[in-house]
Amino acid sequence: MTLKPITPEGYRQLKAELDQLWYQERPEVTKIVQWAAGLGDRSENADYQYNKRRLREIDRRVRFLSKHLEEVKVVDYHPQQEGKIFFGAWVTLEDEQGETLSFRIVGQEEIYGRDDYISLHAPMAKACLGKAVDDEVVVKLPAGDQIWLVVDIRYQAS
Repeated sequence: MTLKPITPEGYRQLKAELDQLWYQERPEVTKIVQWAAGLGDRSENADYQYNKRRLREIDRRVRFLSKHLEEVKVVDYHPQQEGKIFFGAWVTLEDEQGETLSFRIVGQEEIYGRDDYISLHAPMAKACLGKAVDDEVVVKLPAGDQIWLVVDIRYQAS
């Protein structure tokens, strides 16, 4: 089993989601299901049916998060990374037309809901790894190579 990289912030966010689901949301929904089940006929009880379905969704997400958090490796910033693009870096690139693109290279589970994060496995991230400021980044696209210039690299302290 290979461990999947994750930033400390990403780990804390997933752990907080797991804790919120397990310790807050699940007990509340369970109480509602028990209350609704006590009313009698469950086949026509909307409270029972909706909350039972919600309970299954919560349990599915809890299982996923529990398993995923066991498979990740938190990758902290190290001062040796300074000046080069590695996992966890905030990168600003500029193309030949002067347009800029800024993003952070993170683990694949951290990109959801964020426009400014890209996966470590994305072609753009792979092309950037190991580059320094003023280096050219060549991204191979079906329409041809796209060239970017590394303008800024910074790391967020944990």
